[in-house]
Amino acid sequence: MASAIQVSATEFSRGFGKYREEAFSTDVIEVTSHGRVIGGYLSAKELERYHRLKDRERQVLRVEDIDAALLAEIEAAEYGVPGE
Repeated sequence: MASAIQVSATEFSRGFGKYREEAFSTDVIEVTSHGRVIGGYLSAKELERYHRLKDRERQVLRVEDIDAALLAEIEAAEYGVPGE
C-alpha cells in the first residue's frame, strides 16, 4: 500500500476532484483540521479491504469448531504478517 497523504479539510473540499483521482494511487487521503486528522478518504480498493476486515471482526469461532487445517494455520501464523 502506498503511504497516505495528508491534506487540510479546506484544500480537500476545494480540490475534491483532484483528490478523488489521487486516491487511486495513494489508497488513503487523511483529512486534517488544525494539524490533526479528522477523517479520511479511501479508494474503492481500500474501502473493500475495510469492509472485509470489518466482516472478519464479527466472525465468531468456537474452539470445538476449529478443524485441523485452521489449527495448523493458526500455529504457523507470524505476528505482523498478513494471511492469504
